[in-house]
Amino acid sequence: MKSSLRSSSGRRLAIVLAVVVAASLGLSQAGWLERPENIYNDLWHQLAGLRYQPQHVVIVSLDDRTLEEHADDPLVVWTPHFARVIEVLQRVGARVIGLDYLYYVSIETWLKRLDLPATHPSLNYDGPFKRQLASGNVVMAANLGFDERQQRRITLPIPSYFASLPHQIYDVGLVNFFTEADGAIRHYMPALADARGQAALTFAQLLALRATHQDPAAALRRLEHDPALKEWSAEDAEAVDLSGFPVIGFAGPPDTFPRLSFGRFLRPGADTDPEILKLKDKVVIIAYEPAALQDIHATPYSLSLWKWQGADMSGPEIHANIVETLLTGIFPRPVPAYLRGLYLVFVLVAGGLLFYRLSPWSGLPAAAAICLGCAVFSYLLFRRYWLLPTAGVQLGVLLSYVGVLGLKFTGEARERARIRKIFGRYVADEVVEKLLASGALPDLGGDSCQVTVLFSDIRNFTTISERLAPRQVVEMLNTYLSRACEPILEQGGTIDKFIGDAVMAVFGSPAAYPDHARRALRAALGLAEAAREFRAWMQQRFAGIELPEFAIGIGVHSGEAIVGNIGSPKRLEFTSIGDTVNTASRLEGLTKELGWTIVASRSTIDAAGGVRTGRQDIRGVKGRQERIEVCEVLGLEEYSICQKFLPIA
Repeated sequence: MKSSLRSSSGRRLAIVLAVVVAASLGLSQAGWLERPENIYNDLWHQLAGLRYQPQHVVIVSLDDRTLEEHADDPLVVWTPHFARVIEVLQRVGARVIGLDYLYYVSIETWLKRLDLPATHPSLNYDGPFKRQLASGNVVMAANLGFDERQQRRITLPIPSYFASLPHQIYDVGLVNFFTEADGAIRHYMPALADARGQAALTFAQLLALRATHQDPAAALRRLEHDPALKEWSAEDAEAVDLSGFPVIGFAGPPDTFPRLSFGRFLRPGADTDPEILKLKDKVVIIAYEPAALQDIHATPYSLSLWKWQGADMSGPEIHANIVETLLTGIFPRPVPAYLRGLYLVFVLVAGGLLFYRLSPWSGLPAAAAICLGCAVFSYLLFRRYWLLPTAGVQLGVLLSYVGVLGLKFTGEARERARIRKIFGRYVADEVVEKLLASGALPDLGGDSCQVTVLFSDIRNFTTISERLAPRQVVEMLNTYLSRACEPILEQGGTIDKFIGDAVMAVFGSPAAYPDHARRALRAALGLAEAAREFRAWMQQRFAGIELPEFAIGIGVHSGEAIVGNIGSPKRLEFTSIGDTVNTASRLEGLTKELGWTIVASRSTIDAAGGVRTGRQDIRGVKGRQERIEVCEVLGLEEYSICQKFLPIA
């Protein structure tokens, strides 16, 4: 059975990513990311600029130039002018006309206070205007405000004008906008209700219904059953959930909609003006728009960021955008919730896996690149009128980066330190790093695997130790064993243990090498060379002491062994056991009988490939019934291990 650092870390990584996904979704649902999402939404509007040329709505602007041309006329006496403009629009075939102007007083009503004769012409001053209102093709503006008791009340046009409307409340639209917490207008509401439950369609909604010949009364009846309508009527309007209200599909920044001056319609022959003739079948909004007008509002285009200088939009143009949205059907639509969730999970999981593979310093620019990519993707969808949250995903990416960073510096770091502590005593540092990089670790409780085991022993060690002082014996052993370890570690072997003057090494575990047999033989040849060099050191160090010539014997065998922590709970040792280990030890013992320096089994020779051998024999070894073929190893043919598996040309 295999235990895996990768699987252990993978579980922790999965937990971290699950927490990050849950946190991102939770913060989004709680509305904490509404402000940054709005900033992105506004930025997309700024980047997109003019999105399409309006086709359905035109604004007739009562501008400063017109006011200057009629500077002697106070606005209260302008109803004949309004009547003239409406009449011209009717003649050229305007589809529906909206008066975005709140009438709170009438000169005709004031003149009646003068007790003039009933036949006095001034008492019918508003007659032409009322006749135009009675045509049924005009929508007047009303307002939802607060009365003296601070309760919401719908303020209708003055009674004389309201009475002229053939459909009464269904010829009146509320000009209120819903302003979000940051002061901008992004959504619109089809209808509003006051504290008494009196409902009315909004100005733009009514214009769109009239333009498409729909019944406003039927539409209002449907909307009166909408819970959102009652919700907006509550005292705390900021608590409204905007998700149920349509998003305005702005055609472009301020001044996108075509405008004609109000005064142009007052000139003789206005109904033959080529520009005015183009208003046939258009929805026309007549608006009061002098430069000093206070009817301006923040929209997505009001965002001032970097080189963009935001600009507010007039109320009439916001109405025009809403009408255009309704008539074109170009609604910015939120990406379905399940797709948003899948997108979030995909980005965070992919990002988390990437951060896990990268170093912290490499992960930081990668996180920035993912955040930028998410923003670009959201903007491209925005150009297609799909709304995909950006801030929530980016927050999740950053949390994922921080979470993976914390995972590396805590759990994984501790796990890696533990692995280094366990194996650092047995194998070279590069082998430990290979283990950590691969992620596959042996089961410390015991793991069966194919290995090559090497045993090395000093010849005549008993005689040498009898002729040297104890301190000299320790010095000799430490010096020799330090040299003997080098070729073993160089070949990726594991120094299993020192048994007095003997060395046991394992190749192929814990770091798995497919060429473990060849590595073991290369290490054995290195040991033999180190022993020859050490012979000179012995002669120099212990000159004058009659010692047998220094020599070693090496036994090598390949096969299956159990590798793991062996011992009692109080004292465990990471080692290898099994028939392969015993056989390698017996082969090392055969070197004395055969007089060979390196004795390897046929299984090792065949597994290594390209071995130059000397004498060969078949011998029985202690503890093993089956005799074993052994070979004297003289050297290795230098060739790529891959050649062993290539066909001969």
